[in-house]
Amino acid sequence: MNPITWTEFVRTRWMITKTALAERLAYRGDFALGTLMRFLPVVTQIFLWWAIFQSLDPSDPNQARLAGYSFRDMVAYYLLTMVGRAFSSMPGLSSSIAVKVRDGEIKRFLVQPIDLLTFLFWSRVAHKLAYYAIAILPFALVFFLCRDFFHRGMPDAATFACFVASLILSFVLGFYLEACIGLISFWMLEISSLLFVYMLLQFFLSGHMFPLDLLPQPFQQLVGYLPIKYLAYFPAAVYLGKIQGQALAIDMAMLVGWTAFFFFLSRWIFSRGVKRYSGFGG
Repeated sequence: MNPITWTEFVRTRWMITKTALAERLAYRGDFALGTLMRFLPVVTQIFLWWAIFQSLDPSDPNQARLAGYSFRDMVAYYLLTMVGRAFSSMPGLSSSIAVKVRDGEIKRFLVQPIDLLTFLFWSRVAHKLAYYAIAILPFALVFFLCRDFFHRGMPDAATFACFVASLILSFVLGFYLEACIGLISFWMLEISSLLFVYMLLQFFLSGHMFPLDLLPQPFQQLVGYLPIKYLAYFPAAVYLGKIQGQALAIDMAMLVGWTAFFFFLSRWIFSRGVKRYSGFGG
């Protein structure tokens, strides 16, 4: 079998992305409205955090601090985690892999030149491109209305570059992390319970619900070593300047390391799973 050329490599992945992008733009016209509706809980969060900071300093809640966060910092953090989660969240990925294994659909990826993980990765890239192409206006509207909460202004160029890099890497990390969970279906055809536990832990430990700075020691330090924090907390903390200097460099290196780890782990699990695959389904 002749080795694949670089041109064929790029052309194949572009074709997958282009086809998936066209499909999503055709039937997901609800992206814009759906995104706007997801920001409605922000109103509740603003009132909730205002009440908390008011209890800390009834005379001037804006001067109160909670783990280094002011009231405006806290709202800005919550908005930024929604941006991070829009990159790193992979709805339905693990369960779709399990269905492909259980129903036998995975067999077509064993005889075609594109394997399952490559196909799903570029399809998910198309999904994110379609999402942001349509949802950019609702995001822009909400951030414009909430601009006063970003009182620190834009971060410097280096910090902003790290913020953008963290978002891109969080997408790759989120994909391969959930792919690993889905690939366990080669051994466990039903992974819903496992997926539920993971999603529960992710909700609390990714920083989506509250900044991880609020955790007491040693839990804060322990969570700091986990990959889940890079899915929401880390990009927001970078943008707000909560992680700087050497700490930022170490965290960026850890993010790259975790991403590479789950990439190779997913490949290894897939290779082992295919060897024991029994051809269930039609």
